[in-house]
Amino acid sequence: MRKQEFQTDSSSGQDPAAKSAQPHSNITEVHSSQATSGQGLSTLEAEQRQKIFGPNALPPPRRKPLWQRLLSQFVHFFAIMLWVGGLLAIVAGMPHLGFAIFIVILLNGLFAFIQEYRADKSSEKLRELLPRHATVVRDGIRRGIDAFELVPGDLVILNAGDRISADIRLARVDNLLVDTSTLTGESVPARPGTDETVFCGTFCVEGEAAGIVTAIGQSTKLAQIQKATYTEERPRTPLARELDRVVRTIAIISLSVGVCFLLISLLVGISASDGLLFAIGVTVALVPEALLPTVTLSLAMAARKMAASGALVRHLESVETLGSTTFICTDKTGTLTQNEMTVTEVWTPHGSATFGGAGYDPTQSLKIEEHIRPHLKELALNAAFSASGKPVWRGSRWRAEGNPLEVAIVVFASRLGLDMAAEEAAQPVLRRFPFDPNRRRISIVIEDRTIVRGAPEAVLERCIDVADAAEAVYSMAAKGLRVLAIAGRELNEPDLPATADANERNLTLLGLIGVEDPPRTGVEKCIADCRRAGIRVAMVTGDHPETARSIARKVGLWTSDEFLAEGKDLPEDEAILGALVDRDGFIVSRVSPEDKLRIAQALRKRGHVVAMTGDGVNDAPALHAADIGIAMGLSGTDVAREASDLVLLDDNFATIVAAVELGRTTFTNVRRFLTYHLTDNVAELTPFALWALSGGRFPLALGVLQILCLDIGTDILPAIALGAEPSSPRALAQPPLGRHLVNRTLLLRSLIVLGLTESLVEIGAFLVSLLSSGWRPGLAFPTGAAFASASGAAFTAVVAGQMANAFACRSQRLWPGKLGWFSNRYLVLAIPFEVVMLAIFLYIPPLARLLRQAPPNLAGYLTALLAIPAVFLADALQKHYVKRAELRLRPQVFS
Repeated sequence: MRKQEFQTDSSSGQDPAAKSAQPHSNITEVHSSQATSGQGLSTLEAEQRQKIFGPNALPPPRRKPLWQRLLSQFVHFFAIMLWVGGLLAIVAGMPHLGFAIFIVILLNGLFAFIQEYRADKSSEKLRELLPRHATVVRDGIRRGIDAFELVPGDLVILNAGDRISADIRLARVDNLLVDTSTLTGESVPARPGTDETVFCGTFCVEGEAAGIVTAIGQSTKLAQIQKATYTEERPRTPLARELDRVVRTIAIISLSVGVCFLLISLLVGISASDGLLFAIGVTVALVPEALLPTVTLSLAMAARKMAASGALVRHLESVETLGSTTFICTDKTGTLTQNEMTVTEVWTPHGSATFGGAGYDPTQSLKIEEHIRPHLKELALNAAFSASGKPVWRGSRWRAEGNPLEVAIVVFASRLGLDMAAEEAAQPVLRRFPFDPNRRRISIVIEDRTIVRGAPEAVLERCIDVADAAEAVYSMAAKGLRVLAIAGRELNEPDLPATADANERNLTLLGLIGVEDPPRTGVEKCIADCRRAGIRVAMVTGDHPETARSIARKVGLWTSDEFLAEGKDLPEDEAILGALVDRDGFIVSRVSPEDKLRIAQALRKRGHVVAMTGDGVNDAPALHAADIGIAMGLSGTDVAREASDLVLLDDNFATIVAAVELGRTTFTNVRRFLTYHLTDNVAELTPFALWALSGGRFPLALGVLQILCLDIGTDILPAIALGAEPSSPRALAQPPLGRHLVNRTLLLRSLIVLGLTESLVEIGAFLVSLLSSGWRPGLAFPTGAAFASASGAAFTAVVAGQMANAFACRSQRLWPGKLGWFSNRYLVLAIPFEVVMLAIFLYIPPLARLLRQAPPNLAGYLTALLAIPAVFLADALQKHYVKRAELRLRPQVFS
């Protein structure tokens, strides 16, 4: 009957999505109109509704049309410089040069547009991996689903930290607090009540609730607002600002050099048209046309690699920031540990017991002494009441669905023979006070009894008699166990407690539960890698100090008792706080979200690039404040994920280290590309410099058209290949590089060592080719075929130098052979392409005539090919010198 009612509504001629968005006066009408009940939809009903209403997906954000994005590639600073150069060439009577420059602008603009478009598509695909969960009741059973699968009529359970993924009319509210700033801009959270609606895109920051979905996808209030607005542009990142600095610096230098040599050419009597030709050539030679698209491509490739390894980058620019990280503040549970929890020890006032058997298998039985069994069952029963999770059989093993800690408690109860589903059905929860990070407790009311569960210190302070519980807590924590205290009391008052404080008082301690969460395999090596890389690591956890110390010791993080503090003891002064925690291996236990925020701010003030992990709703401010906010993908809340820059899909500390390594590799790849490009710029600029300095007496070995062919025909693919260079084993072998892309070392290597070597062979090939054709010093330079052949030799020398330079730029320290000649497969493909393009430019007669060059003679060829060993030799000598210098300064790095 419910199915028939639903189909009748949807076929009435009214848009189903619009009908789902209609307001309802009360929750009864919602139940009726959505054909649902307090037991939730059946799986079959949900599937049928999804076919009618479609997926719960918002419309894509409005963005600039493709034609505007394409047009922008032709009007940026570099492009405008080239447009002006092309127009000046046409005015100066060189239309073929002007049109060639225009072709370069168009090809480069198309290339940049394609790379940016591909990067955007990659980012969209990566964002699809971001977990979006919803808890619903279907077939009378609470289960987690992808929020994409929500349908109108679903009964949704909301918990602190959840993103609200549909418009929901509330049926039950327990101390609910909702952040509505995404819709209203109001910074103060709202407290909606029963029968009120909470809207898609807002966040549950406190409490719990249950409600019925009234609108999904494009019918939600958020979708209506989104349709009327444009997506705001993100602020520019440090990498983007650094690229702007590099681009403008190179542009100013190229224009200045061009103008200077134009004036020089006019002063020495060269015609204005020839001087203008020279100025245009200089400008074109120095402009790095492929810089921006190559950087974008490099970031996108790194982001895809990170996603494949379990780290989802939410913004491409964050890839570079990761590489600059100098301080990691990591949580313990699930990051340093496996987040696979098992109750292994319990304490009660009547005795204690220790258990074996890891994992979530509820069918295992526990061997315990009979006299203590009743007390353990009472403890387990109270601890497992209203636990948000259960063990499920999936993939040939038992796994935790929900909070792993609470699932471990449910498993413990099951192993003692308790049926928690039956117990909870017989004694429903009448009142709930959700967990609060400041109280560090959760409490419920069932029938005439209160049950409290939480951190030992927070529960024991509310108990009447704690016996020797404090010693038991210390003993368990020292073993690395996570300890929970369980207490309760009989309710004598006629009304239910109105506040948590009123409910959690005069308690009787039932016992302590010690939960084992073993360290992750490989974490110790990762922490050692961080130290070698100059990255400090601190543990910032809400656990007991002894638990934190024990786990830190097991993973190799803990170094000294002096480096352990509790959140309540942290100094208020920011400068003192920064000085206290700014040390490797520091541990802060019993930390609050406010403490995490202060720590992030204090470390940044001390010049660190801070990565901060978090999973709770209250961790969002700290994640925002850090340079890199890292949220947990498996156990984290939606609020934390939205506030983060990086989401760990596997919650693993090793994934953070792998992401930092990829970030460093990306930054280094941009430097590789710049070194490669600046080196070739020197070779392209040298003929013009000789021509100007000789007052026009030394002919131009290369013309502007030839330089354009070098830049757009042979230069781009090796540059892209360098942007995709794999991570080096040495990426984490030293402290992070400076934040500036261009530094003195890069300029020395590119302009003097490699660039000068390419230039010498280039001019040498030009002169040797002329000499073999009969020219002698003192005679007039020849024209015609001899000169065209010599120019072809200079062109060939530059291309040969580019090939060797591409391999040399793969590392600042290692000989290319040590890296493996074929380890960069993109470069292996780029070199044959470069050879083919060289042959096209030399041996296709119409194109060769346009470029005013011809195939070199034998002497010119042999000399030009010397560019390959010459560049390799100069590279090897420079790397040898640098290595010796660093050995003297830091011998331990290379030992």
